[in-house]
Amino acid sequence: MSMNTYLKGRLRNTALLRSQGLMPLYEAVVNAIQAIADSDDPDGGDIRIEVLRTPQQQLLEDTRQRRGAPPQEPIVGFRIIDNGVGFDERNMSSFETLDSDYKAALGCRGVGRLLWLKAFEAVKVSSIFRSSDGSLRQRNFSFTPAHGVTAQVMTDSPPDAQPTTIIELCGFDQPYREASPKTATTIAQNVFEHCLWYFVREGGAPAVSVVDGDEVIDLHEVHAAYMLSSSTKERITLKGQEFELTHLRLKAGADRQHFLAWCAAGRVVEKEPLGGRISGLHGRIKDPEGDFHYACYITSAYLDGHVRPERIGFDLGAISDDLFSATELGIDDIRDAVVTRASQHLRDHLETNAKASRDRVERFVSERAPRYRPILNRIEPARLSVDPDISDRDLDLLLHRHLADIEGSLLAEGHEMMNLGDAESPAQYQLRLQRYLEKVDDIKKSDLANYVFHRKIILDILEKAISVGADGRYAREDLIHDLIMPMRKTSDEVFSDGSNLWLIDERLAFHNFLASDRPLASMPITGSIDAKEPDLCALNVFDQPLLVNEGQKLPLGSIVVVEIKRPMRNDARAGEDKDPIEQALGYLERIREGGVKTARGRPIPGSDTIPGFCYVIADLTSTVRHRCKVLGLRETSDKQGYFGFNDNFRAYIEVISFDRLLNAARERNRAFFDRLGLPTP
Repeated sequence: MSMNTYLKGRLRNTALLRSQGLMPLYEAVVNAIQAIADSDDPDGGDIRIEVLRTPQQQLLEDTRQRRGAPPQEPIVGFRIIDNGVGFDERNMSSFETLDSDYKAALGCRGVGRLLWLKAFEAVKVSSIFRSSDGSLRQRNFSFTPAHGVTAQVMTDSPPDAQPTTIIELCGFDQPYREASPKTATTIAQNVFEHCLWYFVREGGAPAVSVVDGDEVIDLHEVHAAYMLSSSTKERITLKGQEFELTHLRLKAGADRQHFLAWCAAGRVVEKEPLGGRISGLHGRIKDPEGDFHYACYITSAYLDGHVRPERIGFDLGAISDDLFSATELGIDDIRDAVVTRASQHLRDHLETNAKASRDRVERFVSERAPRYRPILNRIEPARLSVDPDISDRDLDLLLHRHLADIEGSLLAEGHEMMNLGDAESPAQYQLRLQRYLEKVDDIKKSDLANYVFHRKIILDILEKAISVGADGRYAREDLIHDLIMPMRKTSDEVFSDGSNLWLIDERLAFHNFLASDRPLASMPITGSIDAKEPDLCALNVFDQPLLVNEGQKLPLGSIVVVEIKRPMRNDARAGEDKDPIEQALGYLERIREGGVKTARGRPIPGSDTIPGFCYVIADLTSTVRHRCKVLGLRETSDKQGYFGFNDNFRAYIEVISFDRLLNAARERNRAFFDRLGLPTP
């Protein structure tokens, strides 16, 4: 029973992504290559691809009002000219039969011409071919979505003519045109990559050129510029199916990567990046002959038989562990076997790359991100294979994703640990629990390492901030202020890890309320209406008395005021506006006069007797030293600070130089830094 085919409906059901607008051109070029292979003189084959653009006059009219050089004319079509066998009776009959099996042995599906009409309005064909009686004939016809093959005319060929076929793809559909390459160079590169198998096969490819106006690009020259060395072939057999692997070394380029190319009918159907699948395969591969990128082209009659009609994918899925897994061949089976062979092919180069990759990760973790040290042994080596030139940012993101995966699995595992399995013995549960706790321990070590490393970075930043700059000036005090505690913020607005109060005193981390560079009147702990702004003001509420007179039982507080001055500032003199010590004491007095409250606004008894702590952070210039002596403060043994207790203000006072602040913080944390292997001065 014969059945009619509705061309428009068939086109509607044919898939072609917008990004694949050059696929019709590829199909026409491959058809030309096959036509030359069938000709009487395949060694003399020649294919010319002409890029057709909007006429220049029309472009000038469209852009007359624009300034600057006119843009390149839009592509409206392509003309493909070859000297193959042409549209003889057999080829014409096959062309008029959708899903023809005429070239099934070559893996062809008889649907390539449908792609022509997916991206182009019409196709014009003119072919001079040798008929069965040996004479040359010429066939002209059009091919459109509405009418299929029309206007077919047969004539004798012109005198002295040779077999020649011209395929003209007319009316490039705008969505496909806009998503496709625009220059002859890029088009030639894409055509070459799609047809690369024909260039590396035995016998090679015919002469192919891309012509765009005065520009002519020879694809064999593209081949020479693309390839570092000749290809290497091998055959493998999987579950009775034979596959040919073509190993290629492509000259290294900034825009290239290692990939697998899945082929069918001599065409590249899919490209798949190899990054992350082979340990040590990343970036360009070093070689005495020249750096290169690796590619493997996979061809097989099995792939020819499982390519989708439009040749944009394969109907091969993953094979599950069922009754057919021993005989059916899935895409994962093929990929795993190919990756194994690729690893073997590159083994001499991969070890060098793998070592460089391991060294890069080790160096980054040791010097920049020790928090990842505890989890490195829980990440598969292949997943840690990175380009030695990877940036710190990208490597940090990669390791953080691995850490997040481990934390996620840990959370899920934690829920499962709550229950004893139905068939699980107490000994098995104990073993599972032990493994779980080991993983928890690694994560906790990672968190601690991250916290310690954060402190190391803060100290390095502080050291740089107090050093003289390239302009001979020192940093403003607000930069150092923000480092210790963000300005104009309170502890209600900043998380505990958002400030670095430990630089001054570890005990300051345990506060009930803290304000940075805020007017006294805005602080609920003061009850003051004063608009003056201390650099830092903190309130601690204790359950037990601290620094108080004998006999007092009620919960008491302590008030901490921190004043920060610009490094090497040397203009201190008597008076609250110029003496940082007097300034801190003045803030303390105003707070007490206002009546101290908790952060929730509850009064604290004995506000006027609450102990006060005043810290002044400033370089010990001559004027600062003079003010310390005038106020009766004692010099520290290292000559880098002053301290004392003022009976009138009932306040402990400490003046800390930036060097003392930095050195003391480093000494307090040195044991942690040493444990993580972090360098310290």
